Amino acid sequence: MEGQIFVVSGCSGAGKTSLLKELLRQDKGLRFSVSFTTRPPRAGETSGQDYVFVGVDEFLQLRDQGKLVEWVEQFGHYYGTSRQWVDDALAQGWDLVFDVEIHGAQRLKHHFPGGVFIFILPPSLAELDRRLRRRGDVPEAELIQRLERVRIELKQVHWYDYLVVNEDFDQAGGRLQAIVTAARCRTHIVWPHVREHFEV
Repeated sequence: MEGQIFVVSGCSGAGKTSLLKELLRQDKGLRFSVSFTTRPPRAGETSGQDYVFVGVDEFLQLRDQGKLVEWVEQFGHYYGTSRQWVDDALAQGWDLVFDVEIHGAQRLKHHFPGGVFIFILPPSLAELDRRLRRRGDVPEAELIQRLERVRIELKQVHWYDYLVVNEDFDQAGGRLQAIVTAARCRTHIVWPHVREHFEV
């Protein structure tokens, strides 16, 4: 059975990364799609696990050769996903989870219209502002830029299949897993593999 894709986007500070880590810890049928990026690694990040860290020249070469299924420039850095890696993983039956921003999600929707697209929201803009400030590692100018970007992103959530509000972490995590479980039970996914047992 070919795998399916789950594309998750969300406001910076909404808790998307933590929710995805918990989802991947609990669901061994999911595999995380590791993106290429030109930004430097953050503390605790490992190349090949969190991202594949590359130079700008190498990234642009991959892009120009058509080897990226999606790519975007964000906050001065490039991010993109290997086309070959995605095709190979899906052919092997893996369900893939993508952590991408809206433009990357739109490109993935173009290539994989049957994918499942999920957006993670904070409870409110005020709570998002509080969470970002609590991090303490975001300069004020970048914080203002991120909050403005959120206002722009919110105008795009209507085309996502699902919205998950992360007010309570456990509840949001449960909803995210429920979406994955429901998607795996869609008729066009299951029926081709069980039809022969019903002699229809």
